[in-house]
This record gives sequence, C-alpha cells and structure tokens, in this order.
Amino acid sequence: MKKLLNSHYLRTGVAPLALLITGQAQAQTAPVDAPTPATSAAQRAAPDAGIVDPDAQAGEDIIVVGTSGGGTRRQDAAFAVTTLSNDAIERAAPNSTADLLRTVPGVMAESSGGQNGANIFVRGYPSGGDAQFVTFQLGGVPIFPPSTLSFLENSQLIRLDETVQRVEAVRGGTGSLFSNGQPGLTVNVVPRIGGDTFKGFAKLSYTDYDEARGDAWVSGPLGGNTSFMVGGYYAQGNGIRDPRYRAEKGGQVTANIHHDFDDNRGSVEAYVRYLNDHGQWLLPIPIVQNGSKISEYAGFDAGTGTLAGPETRVTTNVVGRTLDLAQGRGAKVINTGFTFDYEIANGLRVRERLSYLGGNADTVGLVPADAPTAASALAVALGGANSTITSLTYANGGGAIATGAATPLMRAGIWEVRKKISSFVSDSALEWTAGSNKLTGGFYYANYTTRDNWALGNQILLTATPNARVVNMTLNGGRAATLRGFTNGPTFLVNAAYDGNDYALYGVDELQITPELRLDGGVRWQRHEVTGLIRTPAAAAVNLDGNAATLYDNAVAVIGDAKQLDYGDSKWSWTAGANYDFTRTVGVFARYSRGNSFPAFDNLREGLTIVAKVDTYEGGIKVSLPWLNLYATGFHNTFDGLATTQIINNVPSTQTGGAKATGVELEGTLKPFRGFSLNASGTYLDATYQDFFSNNGLIDNTGNRVQRQPKWGWRVTPAYELPIGSLRPALFATLQYTGDRFSDPENNQLLPHFYQLDAGVSVDVFDHVRLQVTGNNLTNEIGLTEGNPRIIGSQGTGPILARPILGRSFRFSAAVNF
Repeated sequence: MKKLLNSHYLRTGVAPLALLITGQAQAQTAPVDAPTPATSAAQRAAPDAGIVDPDAQAGEDIIVVGTSGGGTRRQDAAFAVTTLSNDAIERAAPNSTADLLRTVPGVMAESSGGQNGANIFVRGYPSGGDAQFVTFQLGGVPIFPPSTLSFLENSQLIRLDETVQRVEAVRGGTGSLFSNGQPGLTVNVVPRIGGDTFKGFAKLSYTDYDEARGDAWVSGPLGGNTSFMVGGYYAQGNGIRDPRYRAEKGGQVTANIHHDFDDNRGSVEAYVRYLNDHGQWLLPIPIVQNGSKISEYAGFDAGTGTLAGPETRVTTNVVGRTLDLAQGRGAKVINTGFTFDYEIANGLRVRERLSYLGGNADTVGLVPADAPTAASALAVALGGANSTITSLTYANGGGAIATGAATPLMRAGIWEVRKKISSFVSDSALEWTAGSNKLTGGFYYANYTTRDNWALGNQILLTATPNARVVNMTLNGGRAATLRGFTNGPTFLVNAAYDGNDYALYGVDELQITPELRLDGGVRWQRHEVTGLIRTPAAAAVNLDGNAATLYDNAVAVIGDAKQLDYGDSKWSWTAGANYDFTRTVGVFARYSRGNSFPAFDNLREGLTIVAKVDTYEGGIKVSLPWLNLYATGFHNTFDGLATTQIINNVPSTQTGGAKATGVELEGTLKPFRGFSLNASGTYLDATYQDFFSNNGLIDNTGNRVQRQPKWGWRVTPAYELPIGSLRPALFATLQYTGDRFSDPENNQLLPHFYQLDAGVSVDVFDHVRLQVTGNNLTNEIGLTEGNPRIIGSQGTGPILARPILGRSFRFSAAVNF
C-alpha cells in the first residue's frame, strides 16, 4: 500500500528503493510493543516516518519491537527483525496480508490460498499448515491471541491498506517473553496517527482481472497535542481464479485519536478498526506432474483456473443444508483498543495496552478430494467391486454426458465452518531506569472464545474442468450414487464452545555494561487454561432413509453427546542476549531463548495436551553504512512437542513429535550511487523431523525434511529512480527463488523449485500525484505451494491435485495526496 512522498522528501531526493521495497535495510528494527513517547512525538512531527531519508545516518533509527517497550537503537538490537514501510508494502505488491511475509528471511509464506487461508512457516518449526507459530498484532497487541485455530489464522483478521504506516516482524529472539509469548514470528502492524497539519490521501486501483479498489485516509490536529486519523478501503471483484460470480468483496475502516502529554512524558491513544471482507478460498486444482516437471492439466489454466463455478455456487446437500460458495472465507470483526504510556516519576514509567475483538470468521469452501479419475473408476469407489455406470448426466440440465464411463471426474467437498470469536487482551508494564540499567516487570492477561459449528465431507461429483459442472451417477442394480450431485453427506461435525485464559508475569533487565557492550535477560511465567463443551460425531454413522440402494446417504455422520473440556498447565520461558558494537555502524549479537507453545482448542478437542518447547541459539553480524546495509543471522533450534491434527479422508489425523533446524538468514542493501539500489535476501535452512509421527502415530518420519520449507530461498530486488524535471519515474523488479520442498511429512509429495518475477514502474507528478503499474508473476510460472493435504502418501505421476501460485496479473493505480 502506498503513501505519496511528502514535499520535503521530494525536495531532498527520493529514498533508496531497496528500503522502500522490502525495508530490509531496516532489519534489526521493529516493535512488538506500543510506541514510546519519543516514537509517538516523532510520528506526530513526521507522519511519513516509514519513508527513509537517504541522507540520514544509517543505523540511528529507534526500534521498539522485541524490547520491553522503551526502544533501542537499531544497531544495538540483539535479535533478528525486519521492518517494512508503507511504500515498501506498496512496491512489494502483496496479494494478501500473508503474502507480504515473503520478504522476511527465515519465513515461508504461501498465499496461493487467496486473501485468506494462508500457510506460514518459520525457521524450520514443524507445522502441518495455517500459521501455527505466527502472531499478528495491531499497535503492539495481539489481534487474536491463539495464533492458529483450524480454519482460522491471524492474517485472516487484518488487511493491509493505506492506514498502515509500517509492518514489523521479529523472528525468535525475545518474542517468547513479550505479548502472548510467541517463540516463532511476531508481526506488528503499526497504524498511522495524525500530525500537526491536516492531510489526506486517496487512491483508485484496477486489475486486469477486473478487481476495483479504493483507498483513502485523512488525518490532522484536534487541538493541542491531540490528533486523529481515519481511513480504509473497499474492493470487489471475481478474483484471479474467476468462478464467474462476485467472489471477492469487502473493506476495512480504521480510526484513532492520539494525544501526547506535555514535556514528552508519554502518550495515550484509542483506536477502532472494523473489517468486513471475504474472498474465495483457493484450494488445489488438477495439475500434471512427472517427477520435478510440472505442466497444466488439459483445459485447466494453472494460474487462473478454479473448480468453483455457477453450478457449484448454491447447492443443497444430502441433509438439506443450502450453502452459497460466494460467502467464501473471511471475517466480519470489530477490533478496538487503548494504549497508555506515561512517566509517573523520574525514571519510572507505566504502560498499559488493552484490546478487544469480536465477530465472525467463517469458511465456506469447495475442497477437492481426488485428482481427475475416469468415471468408471469412481463408480467402483462409490459402489464397490463390479459396479458399473448405467446413467451419467449433468445434474443441472444438458442431458447425458457423451463420453460416458471414460469421462474424467472429480469429487470435492462443500465444507462449512462457522466461527463466532472474541478476545480481550491486557498487557500492563512498569519500567524503572537507573543509570545504565533498565528493569521492566509486566502482567499479561488474555481471554478468548470461539463458538464452532463445522460440517465437513459433503462431497459432490464434478467434471474435471474449470468452473466445473455437477454430475449425477446411477449404478447397476438401480443404485443411486448421487443426490443433486452429492455422493455423501457430512462425515465430520463439530459443535463446540471454547473459553481460553492466559495469565503471564514477565521480567526483563537490560544493562549497558560499556558503551560498546549491552546485555539483556528475562523470564516469563505463563498459565494456560481452557474449558469447553464439545460435540463431535457419534460412534456410528446412519443411513438417513434406510434404503441401501441410495448410496449417497448410507453413512451420514450425526452429532454425538457433549463432552466437557477442562485443561490447565504452566510453563517458564527465558532468554539472554548480548550485543557488542565495534563502532556505531558495525556490531555483533548472540542470544539463547527458550519458548513454549501451548495446545490450542482443536488439539485439546482431539486429546492432544502436549506443550511445544523450542530452544533457539542465534547470533549475527550487523553493518549499517550510508551505502551498505548487511545483516547476517545464524540460528539453531530444537523443537519438541508438536501436536496437531490434519483432515485426512474427511476425519482428523494426529501428528506429534519434534524437529531440529540449522539455518542462515541474510539480508542487505547496496546503494552504489544515488537513485539506484540493489536489495537481496536469502535463507538456508536444514530442518529435519526428530521422533515425529503422523497418521495417528503409525508413520515415523524421523530424518525426513520438515514439510513445506525449502533448503534454499532468495530474493533480489534492483530499483532505479531518476528525476526528470517535474516527473520522478522509478523502475523496480523482484526475482524470487523457492527451492524444492515436500508437501507432506512423509516426503512423498515433491514440490519442485520455481522462480517468480515481479516488476513495476511508478511516476511521481509534481508533489501530489503518483501513477503506478505493478505486475506479479510476469513469466506465468507454475510454482506449487501445496500438494494434496487430504491424503497420506504419493499421488503418483500424471494428473494430481496441487495448489499453484497465482498467475500473471497487473494492477494499475492512481493516487493523490493533499
């Protein structure tokens, strides 16, 4: 998302694009905590703080994320952090909130699922999907404290728009001490605040796949040291994978009021954000694979094709439930909060951060079950040995299918997951500074609830074509294999109400031993409690009509008796780190940390009570010069106690165990002459399972590579800006490489390496207008991010199910500020 350069920066020259594109020249910067008074004052004086002055001294910026809240100089931070300015976000042109994290070393973000339903993996932490070790925050407070529930991860609850000033991401480090104690990745979204003058911004954008979007914000003073900001976006379209109906629709509004106390003693801020947005949940499609060679399935465009279409949009299943796929996956939530920071006495500060979120996060999706298969083979799968087809017709008119038993068909489930969620978070801290020592103590409390209603299964018979048609099948002996195309009813049901409470005490001591040497250490005690009332399927499925010849309803799951859930456990986390600066621009750091991840609602529903434990050793070198920024971080972590469930053949299957990983993260920016920058980042990761079992403990995956995370990945971003009179054109491009991975822990489903090329051009006209076009996946690469997660084992060669990255697309925008 983009904010135009203000007149001051346009006079002094445009910031180096590498800083604007990825912000990684600001690596080792960022905040998990609320802004300090100094930061707030700076924001009020220059709300464009996300834009970096090329003449500024490198390494002098103050960062807050990963600290106790008081902030520290970027060059002194003893942990790995990446910061992305508003312009960096715009130039990266992410397709979703999660897609932005492709720019962060050590993070593998799969955004091929659309605006929602991302999979995000961190530093070799083993995970079956979603974003189990990723927490998103708004202004330093977790948006929803559980990082992942089934069918709900944090990025689903927030959108990037022009009201975002910057995004900050800390990996490992001190994350296990602060906020909700996330040992993996903490991403903090920092909203704009107002300044001393009235300002505004508006942008219209349009894509070559017919998505229209409008963004706007205004901000200004309310008198004294008080200011306001309000803005948001609205968008609608069918999406890159066009189902031939309006699948993407919604918007977000954010507003805040900020006040700075006199004499720079602190600040207070109140905010509210309303999100109502949904989109198509993009899932695997037919692809042809022969070893490491990938090609399109006949008639199915890998970059734009989707099974969903007019015939599958509205359906009535076997149990009479009517669903509309246009509801898709998204969120309708309100998030409001309050931050307070005040120096109550010399050297003594108090901080309070409060947040409330409430609303719904629902999923209605078309979930493929098997690759294209001849109708005759599916007849045997549905009716048993010796079954043959006597009738094969289109369910919605059109008569018999001419190719009969040889017709390639597929089954896909129409899944419905309803979630009503809420959360309340309070993080209180007291900080005392005496000389070179700063001591912080805090108390964290979170209450979060969800009311779940699921109906999985509900498979429908489809043609293996884009915008698939629904098919009815009758077998020999007069047996009906389908009803309105459905081959079965629900196979897994959940009706549950969960209530979670987290209590944590933390203490951190930071000591500047010498001007060059800084030490820090801290501990956190956390208590995790969950209660709930859960109903899942009864032990035996039922035949709804008692007629064995109607195959579609012979084994329908029905809800069972309620079970009470009552869980509680406590754990300690700790960390110690050191930073040594040889000069103000060259330094090194080292850190050890122990973190924990408590079982979430879905794990506890399946009886998995293991607490995940992570030990991380990391160290790095930092160089911050006017013409060069370079950050290198090496890490080794051991992970024990993963416990998760995966939906296999429409029922949950457990995965438990551990892993170890060793890796190196590199990021840097070279600015050899004014106007040109070359940004690069890369990750090497050697991550393998240790005593890790899948398929309910039946398969030992020890020694296998951790799924979905490549050994090698890198990005290179050259950019050039050259003012020409009143015009300021800029060219930028990013080439990204993603190495070979495996989609499954058994290492049977290979995801071959691929390259992705993105590029764009923008032109600033005078001080107030910017025109821009960006292109994603310009070479239309078929890059797979997921195989078939609904099965165990290889899919073989030939037609398979897999989820490719989105195809080539272009976005055109015109923006004006005032």
